[in-house]
Amino acid sequence: MKCTLSTVELRLAEPLRISRSTTTARHAVRLSVEHQGLHGHGEAVTSVYYGLDTGALHQWLHRSSRALARFPDPETALAALPEDATSTPPAVTAAVESALLDLAGKRAGKPVHRLLGASTPPTAATARTIGITTPSRAASFATRLADRGFTVLKVKAGSADPEDDIARVRAVRAAAPGVRLLLDPNGGWSGSAAPRLLGRFAELGVEAVEQPVAPGDPEGLARLAARSPLPVIADEDAVSFEDARRLAGRVHGINVKLAKCGGPGAALRIAALIAGSGTDLMLGCLTASSLGIAPAVHLADRARWTDLDGHLLLAHDPWTGIGGDDGTVRASTRPGLGVHPSPAPAPAEVRP
Repeated sequence: MKCTLSTVELRLAEPLRISRSTTTARHAVRLSVEHQGLHGHGEAVTSVYYGLDTGALHQWLHRSSRALARFPDPETALAALPEDATSTPPAVTAAVESALLDLAGKRAGKPVHRLLGASTPPTAATARTIGITTPSRAASFATRLADRGFTVLKVKAGSADPEDDIARVRAVRAAAPGVRLLLDPNGGWSGSAAPRLLGRFAELGVEAVEQPVAPGDPEGLARLAARSPLPVIADEDAVSFEDARRLAGRVHGINVKLAKCGGPGAALRIAALIAGSGTDLMLGCLTASSLGIAPAVHLADRARWTDLDGHLLLAHDPWTGIGGDDGTVRASTRPGLGVHPSPAPAPAEVRP
């Protein structure tokens, strides 16, 4: 099999501010795997939080490309993927597995969700993120999103003054009274303030809160969840399978991102691990194109909460095929991942 890499800049339609940073753009590195005239594609995006810049992604994906070249076909390569590839960044493993699944699906004439055991194309109402901003801007954005069909909104929190977060959520609730609300402080609350804040947001009708306190103390997160008036979802404290094992049954949800756990196979193993434990699955994502989000959409029927809006944050998505503009993402019935290049002009390729 032959592999090639290309990189484009994914610029956000507007800056996204969260408790620890503000994002305006990412680089997306595409891995394309060719075999007998068919191509499979996967994507990895840069992340300061996970320590992956463009150069690092290229180095890791070049290394993976050399390994893939030794396999006779994508099916053999998929079967050889280790369950716990701790020596490779999970985002790279996820991109490799996604490209192989895309190619294997095209060779078999089947969409990826069928390769992963689902008989019908998954669809899900996706959350749409509202960053840290003024209450008036958040309310205006919430109104527009609700009018377009979004039924789930995720509000970022973790402002220096928690009253700012409360005002923002109150404004969103008033502007879109019929939507489900999720809250994500990205670990921005102190352990002492979190119990009181959880109570206040429960009164505002928030459905669940992701990673309220700083990661690094999963035992503390579990204790907080045990006395929380609303569901607590682990995100930054639940990266690997072992993290999920430690928290299963002790938090109300785990946010599984393919770039964080290592791909669709790893996500399915975590889903099986927590099934029946009292901990539900959330599917999340980084800001990425439709190519990067599509593999998770093919798993969306497994999740209680779906937050797959990374492609919707972009000024220009170079790929298309999973929808989401109306609040619902849909796995394609086309072979492979079911995405294809957008008809709009593609962003210029970036040199690593």
